[in-house]
Amino acid sequence: MSRSLLIGLVVLIVLLAVVAVLMMQPRPAQTPTPTPTASPSPTTPSVTSLTIGVTDKVTDLDPANAYDFFTWEVLYNTMAGLVRYRPGTTELEPDLALSWTALDGGRVWVFKLRPNLKFCDGTPLTAQDVKRSIERVMKINGDPAWLVTDFVERVEAPNETAVVFYLKKPVSYFLALLATPPYFPVHPKYAPDKVDSDQTAGGAGPYCIKSFVRDQQLVLEANPYYYGPKPQASRVVIRFYKDATTLRLALERGEVDIAWRTLSPPDIEALRASGKYKVVEVPGSFIRYIVLNLNMPELKDVRVREALAAAVCRSSIVNVVYHGTVAPLYTLIPEGMWSSYPVFKEKYGDCNTELAKQLLQQAGFGPSKKLNIELWYTPTHYGDTEKDLAAVLKEQWETTGMISVTVKSAEWATYVQQLRSGAMMVSLLGWYPDYLDPDDYTTPFLRTGSNKWLGNGYSNPKMDEILDKAALELSQGAREQLYRQAQQLLAEDVPIIPLVQGKLFIVTKPSVQVVVDPTMILRYWAIKIS
Repeated sequence: MSRSLLIGLVVLIVLLAVVAVLMMQPRPAQTPTPTPTASPSPTTPSVTSLTIGVTDKVTDLDPANAYDFFTWEVLYNTMAGLVRYRPGTTELEPDLALSWTALDGGRVWVFKLRPNLKFCDGTPLTAQDVKRSIERVMKINGDPAWLVTDFVERVEAPNETAVVFYLKKPVSYFLALLATPPYFPVHPKYAPDKVDSDQTAGGAGPYCIKSFVRDQQLVLEANPYYYGPKPQASRVVIRFYKDATTLRLALERGEVDIAWRTLSPPDIEALRASGKYKVVEVPGSFIRYIVLNLNMPELKDVRVREALAAAVCRSSIVNVVYHGTVAPLYTLIPEGMWSSYPVFKEKYGDCNTELAKQLLQQAGFGPSKKLNIELWYTPTHYGDTEKDLAAVLKEQWETTGMISVTVKSAEWATYVQQLRSGAMMVSLLGWYPDYLDPDDYTTPFLRTGSNKWLGNGYSNPKMDEILDKAALELSQGAREQLYRQAQQLLAEDVPIIPLVQGKLFIVTKPSVQVVVDPTMILRYWAIKIS
């Protein structure tokens, strides 16, 4: 038999297998109940408008490049994926997909879409739109593209309601990846081969983008073509405030119904004490950390990075900067998540100024030849505490007598650009989970290529090997051992210094009831008003 004929027969057999699966429409054991159960009742009376105040900013209204917490929150409310987290839980449930099954040992995934899906303007949404959108993310190759390109070999749409993913290799958390914005289908109006930062055509989520004035206001309206129950708030207005003080005043004046991301700890305490508002604590899966740019000459010597890690005093940061609303963090995987291992405490302790001095001296620094550090922060993206955090770190490092710190700042959009380009020596960042797995707290920071958004030049083939094995391994026990190895190597290489993990707080009017799940995303469509 000729080689070409043999290849043709193999392709035909694979296509027939996929078609057979689609015709049978199997209901796999892992597929949850098709109809989401946590949405507001469709009979709930409509509310004209709900106003949310934030100190945050939108980066790109484009899932091909957006890779920050608040912008993802907007995308979660204006777009939809094949699956989603059931509100208030870590369980995945159908969204645009009705059902799915895995073939070839988990290397091929077949999804069956809901019938008659539409974008906000009534344009039909088919499997081809899912395929087009995912291929667009791969082509543009923006910051979050690794969530697709590291795993997906190709995606096909054999008919209008079937999407077939061919993975490069089986991955234990593929469904969790599908729940992230890079997999969301976008309207055909999005530019096909470049980032469309201010595009308001959106996707097929519960809300449509009515208008957007950057850094001022974003207006959302309920999607008339949304397949699920209609949100109670038919209109959501998001107002952007310059700082926490202005946001608090807006809440007290009645300008906003919800104050979210981010009020200062003293403001939260005062608003709680007033008895006039609800203060909702969001589960603590977010982390704060310091990024060290290994491309900078001053930081190439690992002993310098070790010294910076040793001199950090987390107890002071917790009490002075955050008023006890956060906890110390000694690794990137938050405490409470399986495989978390406090390697920085084990290796460096806390407030270990003497160890820092020894390491700096070994690296050739001293009182007469100080290490010069530029420490960057962004003023409002993480709340008004950033200036204080930078000041406390400066004091802790300079206590060694061998370090001189210059503190600099930039607004979030500029900060992100500088981060991507590797222009900052030392920078303060925070992380909110993409998907709830230890991989999400390791691969984006430590795997070569997946961490390009950090711009710090970290690459270690041994780390890549460990993380790749952990992604393939199905046994949680075996994965846990691999992630412990990755954390140990993190503490040895020190491209990042973990600082704290903590809660977020939402302050609302008494009549407002919010639902925030462990992904820490505020779902506007699930908000209820009495």
